[in-house]
Amino acid sequence: MRAAPVAPGNPDRIEPGRLRPWLSVATDRDGREHAVLSDGLHHIRLDCDGGSLAGSRPIQLHYLIRGTVSAEPVVLPLRRFLHLHRYQRFSPKLFPADARVERWLTVLRIHDAARAGASHRDIAEIVFGQDRVPPGRAWKSEALNARVDRLAREARRMAAGAYRLLLARPAA
Repeated sequence: MRAAPVAPGNPDRIEPGRLRPWLSVATDRDGREHAVLSDGLHHIRLDCDGGSLAGSRPIQLHYLIRGTVSAEPVVLPLRRFLHLHRYQRFSPKLFPADARVERWLTVLRIHDAARAGASHRDIAEIVFGQDRVPPGRAWKSEALNARVDRLAREARRMAAGAYRLLLARPAA
């Protein structure tokens, strides 16, 4: 995209001052501006091939979208940006929760419990509830036991360094 100066009354104008609470800008060697709008939880990255989002005068953005396949990765950040500019907040609908996070949190809880010395049965009762864990030796043949075992193995694998892969994997 490019940012061009525009008259203050233009209905398509962007007031850069409205973006300041969330805006961080870095300029590369070629003078291209890389902007990130963030509230600490949500992030929108915009690359500006000309002009600046960090100025004080009104601008109009010119979006460089071509084709269909190459347009897809550009459209969602643009929608997020337009919502932020219009409503001055990040849209929860445009930042859906990653379905993998719940599993990662469970793995983390299991790792913490195992490090504290909890048995697999104790872990199952804590994480999944006492009512789901059968009494006595029936626990050994229970599917929940196998599930805790798999999650405990994953927790050990993550603690051994596999956690670095979390950011490299795209969401399904």
